[in-house]
Amino acid sequence: MRQARIQAGYETASDAARAFREINQNTLISHENGNRAISRKAAERYGEAFGVPAGWILYNERPDVELHETSVPVLSMVSAGSLRDQDGITAADISRWIKVSDLPNGDWVALVVEGDSMDRVAPDGATILVNRADDRLIDGRYYVFSLNQGAATFKRYKKDPERLQPYSTNPDNISIPVNGDLYVFGRVRRIIFDV
Repeated sequence: MRQARIQAGYETASDAARAFREINQNTLISHENGNRAISRKAAERYGEAFGVPAGWILYNERPDVELHETSVPVLSMVSAGSLRDQDGITAADISRWIKVSDLPNGDWVALVVEGDSMDRVAPDGATILVNRADDRLIDGRYYVFSLNQGAATFKRYKKDPERLQPYSTNPDNISIPVNGDLYVFGRVRRIIFDV
């Protein structure tokens, strides 16, 4: 259960509870530490929120999709701050490839984070794995957003009011209101960094 939450991008149970009103923080903590049994209904709710099958939470069943090792191109950097212009990417711009296990099917690219507006989950220099095939906005999840002109940023999407929200230890980082020119480049599903 804890692994599903962390893989979905929620560092703590309170982060997940803030993102999903239907999840009670104390109940989630009790489920994670084994003090309370997880019902099928609760597993389905967690599965939907964290992007895993309910059977995986209840019985450690593997997802129906076949998981395997994938080579993902590291394309460039992405700003974790204000929207910043970035040149278009071509095959010649691939700096290297990384092998990643257990990614579901998708259109995957890797980007290196530059800036501190998302440092609670992805510090400066971290590598984020972005599924360009996943552009469905879900409140509290992480995405790379872009403007038609090429400016891009890595942020958490919040829907009420609709905004791109930093998740940072730096109080100088501010939310960016959503406007019509903004589109979802892809959803961030995994973060890799050295400690």
